[in-house]
Amino acid sequence: MAERYAFIVEWLDPHAGLTFKYQLMFYKDDNSIEMYDIKNRRTFLKKVVYPSVKAANLYIGSTITVYSRQLKVVEYADAFTEKALETTRQSVFVLVKPAAIPNLGKIVNAIMKSDFVVAQCKMAKLTPQQATALYGSKEGGAALVSEITSGPVVGMALVADGAVEKFSELMGAAGDGNPETIMAHFGPACVGSASPADVPAELSIFFSCESACKLTDTSLCLVKPSSVEYLGLLLDGVLANFDITGLQTFTLDRANAMEFYEVYKGVVPEYNSMVDELTSGPFVGIEVAAPDGSNPVESFRELVGPMDPEIARVLRPNSLRAKFGFDKVKNAVHCTDLTEDGALETHYFFKILAA
Repeated sequence: MAERYAFIVEWLDPHAGLTFKYQLMFYKDDNSIEMYDIKNRRTFLKKVVYPSVKAANLYIGSTITVYSRQLKVVEYADAFTEKALETTRQSVFVLVKPAAIPNLGKIVNAIMKSDFVVAQCKMAKLTPQQATALYGSKEGGAALVSEITSGPVVGMALVADGAVEKFSELMGAAGDGNPETIMAHFGPACVGSASPADVPAELSIFFSCESACKLTDTSLCLVKPSSVEYLGLLLDGVLANFDITGLQTFTLDRANAMEFYEVYKGVVPEYNSMVDELTSGPFVGIEVAAPDGSNPVESFRELVGPMDPEIARVLRPNSLRAKFGFDKVKNAVHCTDLTEDGALETHYFFKILAA
């Protein structure tokens, strides 16, 4: 018999303002799902193979998208699922220190290659009070607080089986001689949760902090849902030429996505598909700045490449879309098109939506 996991998921109807609950069943053998309407006691979605929903993305607090509906996983629906996942599936909070931000892409890539899911990420500038709340009571806390308040940091909620111990092994320790660890390549670049008991408080403290952002002379880059699996490599590509001054995970409903892409409505035939893509799951917004302080919109657009990855591979083979894009909709990233829109787009994401 195929292994089946069951979850309770919620969907907020943006038009009616009502929340609906469903039981979602996930079958590991073929990535199929089915849904049951709890209130009306009837099948809502017959069993269907749905490749974009993966076992790794099903955990309490995650958001998945099924046929344009954003569903939040709120609880386990049966004892089997709870027993199978609760004891193994963990979150760990990881903070990347200011001095390691230039290597952020490589660090994220190492994390994702180790089978962690980046459930949430954010760049913030911590106050001494926030840093003290996170680490002030730990051994060496005063020095760590001083270090992580010296510049922007990036915090990540990572999910994996045995996540706390798994990240500790990936991080490594000074002098342990393991060449495969983050420590071996980048030194003491990160801080990870010491125990599963520490994780909820650390996540709550950090992700309630205000996002770091510059908002002037910046460009917006969105790592689209279909390309989040390449997040580390895309960050590395950005950081090779530009500074990252803001970063955060977002999930958009259809109304917000249509508003953001409104300039393309009636202009490009892919408009509806672009909205579908942007609402198909979590994505990462990046505020991009030029190292010399100039407006980066035009130069960053050159790095991103033409909208069609096939054309990009011919005209700009080293561009981000040439390397990571699939088609004109799943083309890896969105970037600001017009110089005058850079501040508007970054403000929309890092002030309006992040509020």
